[in-house]
Order: sequence, then structure tokens, then C-alpha cells
Amino acid sequence: MTAALLASGLLFGAAAHAGNQKEEQLADSVRLALANAIHDTRPPKPVLRDAQARARYQAWFDEMSKRLAKRIPDRLSRTEFLETVWYESTRAGLDPAMVLGLIQVESAYRKYAISIAGARGYMQVMPFWTKVIGDSDRRMLFNMQTNLRYGCSILRMYIDMEKGNLYLALGRYNGSRGKPQYPNAVLAAWKKWEFKPG
Repeated sequence: MTAALLASGLLFGAAAHAGNQKEEQLADSVRLALANAIHDTRPPKPVLRDAQARARYQAWFDEMSKRLAKRIPDRLSRTEFLETVWYESTRAGLDPAMVLGLIQVESAYRKYAISIAGARGYMQVMPFWTKVIGDSDRRMLFNMQTNLRYGCSILRMYIDMEKGNLYLALGRYNGSRGKPQYPNAVLAAWKKWEFKPG
């Protein structure tokens, strides 16, 4: 029964349509920086230094919570998800709207999504990354914070590797570098998640 559910995708919320990240030969300094980013244990709570920043964050949070209500109906789960997306994306120097767009394309907001290639979770992280970085428990890729931290850190690394070229970095993230479909899909989804305060 479990095998049939896994095969049909019902146990883990249907297979994702993500691509296939490639295992990269990383310089030791890049591997160390990535491992340090992954193993930073600060809690995923937004650090807001003043009242204006808190007001901007609250406006963003309220709007994104409304937009995500149909995809993540449970309010507590949605709150934890948005707090973590904000924290991990800003920590990696990424726009939270871009990360939300990437998650939409990668997993359609399914925490337990698994692609045909074996990528896991919201940001469809390939299990080989746990070995590259020095972890051994691939199941942790279904942990929300772990998955978002890996995904954001890997995307930041690819953006740096591509010297800021987001199109090539997104292609590399998906394992389709140089092909337009995936970067174009993420860029279109990013526009839909942009926050424009009133």
C-alpha cells in the first residue's frame, strides 16, 4: 500500500516538476561558506531594527498571508512559512518575492514534494547537497527551515558564481542552464509575488 501511494505521489503530495540540479565541483572556500550558511542556527524570526521596518514587514506579511491562504490554509503553518521565507531569503540577500515565485514553480508550495529526479521539499533541493555540505540525514530536506535555508543558500551561491546573472543562476539551480523555460517561469511567478505597499 505505501509503495503504491509513493508511486502515485499521494503520500508526499504528488511529484514535483522540478529539474535536476547538478552536483558542482566546489572550491573548498565555497563549500565551507555554504556549510557555514546552512549550519547557522539562528531562529528564523525577522530581525527588524526600527518601527518603520516593522511596519513594512507587517504590511508584507499581511498581504502575503492573504495571497497564500488558499495554498496553505492553516494559519499557523502559513505564519511559520512566511516568517521563514522572509528570514532565509533576506539572510541570503534574495528578494522574498523571488523565493516565493521559485517555490511556486518548483513545488507549488508542497512541503513533501519529490521530483522525478529526487529533489525534495518546497525549494526542491537535491539530496546530494547534504553530502556535499557534510550532513547525512536527507530526510531533513523535508524540514521547512532546513529546506528553505539550503535552497536560498544554493541559489545565492549560483548567483555569485554567475556574477549576478539571475537568468543563468536560475537555470543552474534547475539544472537547465542556458534554456529559457525555467528562468522565465520563475521570473513571471516572481512578478506575481512582488509586494507594492500602498
